[in-house]
Amino acid sequence: MKLVIHGRNIEITDAIRDYVEQKILKAVSHFKHLTNEANVHLSVARNPRISSKQSAEVTLFVDGSIVRAEESSENLYASIDLVADKISRQLRKYKEKLSSRKHGNLGKTTEAFLNEAPATDVTHVLNNHAPQLPEEVVRTKYFAMPPMTVAEALEQLVLIDHDFYVFLNAETQEINVVYERNHGGYGLIQPRHPNGSEATAQDERSLSSATSA
Repeated sequence: MKLVIHGRNIEITDAIRDYVEQKILKAVSHFKHLTNEANVHLSVARNPRISSKQSAEVTLFVDGSIVRAEESSENLYASIDLVADKISRQLRKYKEKLSSRKHGNLGKTTEAFLNEAPATDVTHVLNNHAPQLPEEVVRTKYFAMPPMTVAEALEQLVLIDHDFYVFLNAETQEINVVYERNHGGYGLIQPRHPNGSEATAQDERSLSSATSA
């Protein structure tokens, strides 16, 4: 497995590198056959108003999917410990999903996903990530966007440890967004069509089919 470590506002010393390798390799030890690459981003916030300044983010590329986790604390080594534990839990979720599909169980329907409680503590996310408008675009990302159903997009949302996920809807061939709602559960954002409606009759039939599958 390829392991890449990046630092922002911090020097990646040999001691830090060795600690990251030890913790992350141990976290993925039971999933090496699934994991192709691991990217680790360590950063220190310069904003004095942020109490949890030391952050560790891990992104795993697992057979075409992405599994991600992020943790912050007042100590970098503690953040690495926390994110290693979280990424291990995320990998177990991914393996359970694969096993479920292998045995013919397609998992929860779209409706079940949209109405269940979120897997992460949204209040914690909101309190520790106050929204700030950037002065300019400082980073551009490109990533593959294979068509997927709403249910598959919701599975990815859980795995990447974000509060939203952008995807290409396989039914409508449009860009959609699934997200964690502030008061629990999940939501779906779709483009408004030229006639002013949120969805055409065909889209409604497609969504109905997904929720009843």
